[in-house]
Amino acid sequence: MKNVVEFLSKISPLSEQTLALMGSIFVSSELKKGDYFVREGVQASEIAFLESGVVRAFYTNQQGKEYNKTLFTAPAIIGSYASLISKEKNRLPQQALSDCKIWRVKYDVIENLSEDNFELERLRRKIAERFFVGNEKKQLEMALLKAKEILNFQSRAPRL
Repeated sequence: MKNVVEFLSKISPLSEQTLALMGSIFVSSELKKGDYFVREGVQASEIAFLESGVVRAFYTNQQGKEYNKTLFTAPAIIGSYASLISKEKNRLPQQALSDCKIWRVKYDVIENLSEDNFELERLRRKIAERFFVGNEKKQLEMALLKAKEILNFQSRAPRL
């Protein structure tokens, strides 16, 4: 639990009272290589702190080909954020690529505790901001990569 506390405290300072509260709601667990943290088509209900290991979020097309969207390497927060917030079924399963140690918690417990704890509410906001910034960076990298590929293709194209 010490690693969870250190990780979360770096995102947003937490009082001893809030840290004790966090220690009482997170449950230690393991994912074996190949296990799923959240499956496709199921509404997500938990988030977790990835203490060790690697987890991937991926998409499978209609032909069954898998495409990795995100690789989570410890330390990280895992869970289907979109499914948790929207209450819709998850579209991006998360699967362990190695044996993993995680600390899991029900998302509704975090939501309920945040109602009366401004530190948890601030922590949730900062985590959401990190996800937003990370996704924006990925989108920009993809757009720039595509632009570079187009330029490279154009520069290699035969001139008429």
